[in-house]
Amino acid sequence: MNKALFLALAGACSLASCSLKSSAPSESDMGAYLMVYHKDADHSLHMALSYDGYKWSALNADRPIISGDTVALQHGIRDPHIFRGPDGGFYLAMTDLHIFADSSYASNPHFAPISSYRSTHWERPDSLYGWGNNHALVLMKSFDLVHWTRTNIDFANFQFPTGMVDINGNPYPWSEAGAVWAPEVVYDYEAGHIMIHFTVRMHNDQCSIFYAYVNDDFTELISEPKVLFQAPLNETGQPQFTVIDSDIIRVGDTYHLFVVSHQSTATPKHATSKNITGPYVFDENYSDGETVAHEAPNCWKLIGEDKWILMYDNYHHHPHNFGFVSTTDFQTFTPLGYFDEDGCPMTRTNFAEQKHGAVTHLTKKEAQQLEAIYNK
Repeated sequence: MNKALFLALAGACSLASCSLKSSAPSESDMGAYLMVYHKDADHSLHMALSYDGYKWSALNADRPIISGDTVALQHGIRDPHIFRGPDGGFYLAMTDLHIFADSSYASNPHFAPISSYRSTHWERPDSLYGWGNNHALVLMKSFDLVHWTRTNIDFANFQFPTGMVDINGNPYPWSEAGAVWAPEVVYDYEAGHIMIHFTVRMHNDQCSIFYAYVNDDFTELISEPKVLFQAPLNETGQPQFTVIDSDIIRVGDTYHLFVVSHQSTATPKHATSKNITGPYVFDENYSDGETVAHEAPNCWKLIGEDKWILMYDNYHHHPHNFGFVSTTDFQTFTPLGYFDEDGCPMTRTNFAEQKHGAVTHLTKKEAQQLEAIYNK
């Protein structure tokens, strides 16, 4: 872990206290792209840079930028998302989860240091709480991508209602959440607040998308989590199928939502709304051209162009890889292929097996400063 970063975390850096005096650069000031992702090998945060949106190089020789075992309750992070707020700050949200933290992985050199964290495969019985059960998120904020503040949001401590019920109609408390996954950050211009949206599963039921507002320092929720998007309910009041991995981008006066629906297979879906909290209407004609199950859609704009890239994680690809499609109107989506595939413009210089990525814009100076720090 970077020494300066560790000291900033330990000292609870006070940059956030003056953050609202800053302002975000405009698109015309931007000259680079930052991608965040995690790797199963270390359950930590990695970063990569691109100056054209197509050729990507990992910072720090693809070693972790932030070690998951230093910031997460379960000693590992997954599903990182980064967003640049209107105050110029970078908002980083991650799932607090390690899927290899029990003693059965003690012989693996990557996981041996934390293999005693759990004596069971998961924190709680998967027969009741499902695969990878967890109940926390990691929220971090920075103005230079080096010094960060951090908050761990443990949903098991929340006392307000979830709005979800079991098959007998009994309300679920937040302590019974089987999963709190894949947080993403966006700004609600109407409400004037940073908003996070994330996947929630109660026990081993179907997943839905929830949202909540966060204070400017990105240290606590200022609203109760509420349902943002879910499948139609069945006769017992539960969603008929799982919806996970939400991504929201505003283009003009329209919010575009990408989610993964498990109605038939794990395939991203596209929906639109004039309000960030919905209701969202599915685009029945949407297709990204992928034929096998995939997840983690993330949409970002090419600087200076009326063109957007939709990136997704194809977990059926061995080794893990990202796929890409492009659009200019959010009606027609053109498949570009996978990283380093023949004919695909997206290439990597020094990393592989990245998972669940997200992209934001940087100025050229910011990108060069990161290279100076991490590429020594």
